[in-house]
This record gives sequence, structure tokens and C-alpha cells, in this order.
Amino acid sequence: MHEHCDDECCTELEQVFLGAEVDDFLLKVYDPTEGAFGEISLESLVEAEKWTILFFYPADFTFVCPTELADLAAKQEEFEKLGCEVISVSTDTEYAHLAWRGSEKLLENVRFKMGADTTGELSRYFGVYDPDTGLALRGTFMISPEGILVSSEVNYYNVGRNADELLRKLKANVYLREHPAEACPARWEPGKKTLTPSEALVGKVYESLGE
Repeated sequence: MHEHCDDECCTELEQVFLGAEVDDFLLKVYDPTEGAFGEISLESLVEAEKWTILFFYPADFTFVCPTELADLAAKQEEFEKLGCEVISVSTDTEYAHLAWRGSEKLLENVRFKMGADTTGELSRYFGVYDPDTGLALRGTFMISPEGILVSSEVNYYNVGRNADELLRKLKANVYLREHPAEACPARWEPGKKTLTPSEALVGKVYESLGE
């Protein structure tokens, strides 16, 4: 993704939708694990065959946001075991991320990279940018190792998310990548029954699940 500029040739990316290939982007980050600033691109994550979760939130030094990032941090090891790179993203700078992470006790266990979408370009691309405030809504986007957007969730400012459910959805998508003919029913967890759509299943889901 290019840097913001005023040149006429500099045009924003079209918004991405579920099931589509995600355009490459380059994002400035603060990496708490390294204690350093850096950059990360989708291309590098796809080359590494990583799942990617972009976790947009409104702003540093706010109220619901640190509870969400702390909840996500508590599950980071499980995300990593599934080959997933978690990146939180707001329109704050990477310098603000460093200061916030260092001062807010709820964030002391945050080790995932904290992205700085200061122009709002990435937020616009994923459809979560609020032009009235210059902030991002609470958007969660899951990208497959092939670079396909497979999951999307957007909450308004005042409703926090649940990392347990996000982890469950990642497990389901990891399973379905290896079993593309199957489908995961509501509340599916690894080891539970899946569905194999066919004409024989029509009107017989109850029987198939053994309810």
C-alpha cells in the first residue's frame, strides 16, 4: 500500500469484501516483543503461509479498547500455535502505541504488533473508517494464508469483542482449509461433528448432527 500523497496518480484502494483476495499493504507497527518500531506487509505474511487477523479499534488511551487488547493478548499463544499473526490497528501513531502500552497496566501482556494506520487508508479499505471522527470502528478481519478475506466482524464504539469467539472462528477456518467439502455448524469446536452439504442433507441436518 502506498503512502498518502496529494499526487493525482495516488488513488485509494477499493474496499475489500468477503471471499476476495486482499491487496497487499504495508503497515508501520510498534512491536512490543522487540521493543522496536518496524513495518509489516501482507505479502510477507502470505509468503510465510500465515493466517492474519487485523484487529481494528478506535484509539489508544481510551476505555473499552485496552480491555479488548488484553483479552486478545491472553489468547495470543493459541493464535500463534495455529499459525496466525495478530495485528491490532488504529489510526494512532506507532509512538502513541509505545506510550500507551507502557502506561496502561491492562496491556502489559500484549506482545502482538500494533499497527499505525495514521492516514486511515487501511481502515477505509476494510470499511471501518469513520470520517466524522477520523477513527476506526471495532473491525476484525481474518485473512487466509492464500490472502483471501474469510471472516469479517464490525462493532460500533461501545461494544467490545470476545477473543474466545475469534479463536473459535480461526479454528473452524483452519479446519475447513484442510476439509473444503465440509461446513462447520453453530458453536462448532474441534472434535465436534461437521456438515457435508449435499442433496441428502436437505431437511436432515438434525439427523446428521445426531441431535
